[in-house]
Amino acid sequence: MISELAFVHPDAKIGNNVTIGPWSYIGPGVEIGDDNIIHSHVVIKGPTVIGKGNRIFQFASVGEDCQDKKYAGEPTRLIIGDNNVIRENVTIHRGTIQDNSETRIGSNNLFMAYVHIAHDCVVGNNVIMANNASIAGHVHVGDWVILGGMTGVHQFVHIGAHAFTAGCSLVLQDVPPFVMAAGQPAIPRGLNSEGLKRRGFSKEAQLAVRRAYKTLYRSNLTVEEATAALADEIATVPEVKQLMDFVASSSRGIIR
Repeated sequence: MISELAFVHPDAKIGNNVTIGPWSYIGPGVEIGDDNIIHSHVVIKGPTVIGKGNRIFQFASVGEDCQDKKYAGEPTRLIIGDNNVIRENVTIHRGTIQDNSETRIGSNNLFMAYVHIAHDCVVGNNVIMANNASIAGHVHVGDWVILGGMTGVHQFVHIGAHAFTAGCSLVLQDVPPFVMAAGQPAIPRGLNSEGLKRRGFSKEAQLAVRRAYKTLYRSNLTVEEATAALADEIATVPEVKQLMDFVASSSRGIIR
């Protein structure tokens, strides 16, 4: 049902079984898939493509121009997947031509109230960003990441899959997969062991990742030396390979 008090631009494409509440604005270049629920006072601007089964709560701003002074109105876009929950006052901005001209959000994510996702970010699947968590431009967030309330992430930082940040963390460098981070600036505080248990990782994989974490962070080895020391595990344990591949590809350097 589309409220008579909502504005839907004639060029917008609306799927089946979509609810749009009163005083919401759906602009040109917006594509909304089936079974979405858009509450009142939501603003969605394009070019933006939204998948199926999402819920967007009041006063969210989705697909707005980015807050980058270099942005000069170029045609960039926002892509959002399926079954996301976007709570009150969340802001998600489109990309810039300085990157891939695209901000991309996966599926099954929960963005709590006042979350901010800046231009050119890439957010995976099953991510939770708690109240007031904010990620600056060009940040990449892997699958199953949890960002605690009021976490702030510096531009260009990458956060690996299954990582976790405590509330009020200030993340200035890359956070490897499976790692818990906390502090201002954030430093490693151990493994996200509870998350690995809940997501069904085998005991063998958990032990191997724990050994790799200790080698990386507690052995006084350089990254290159730790990688060499873990060569056998990298070759045989996919989770350890995932961890060390992330470390090797980090351009900002990992939290220490």
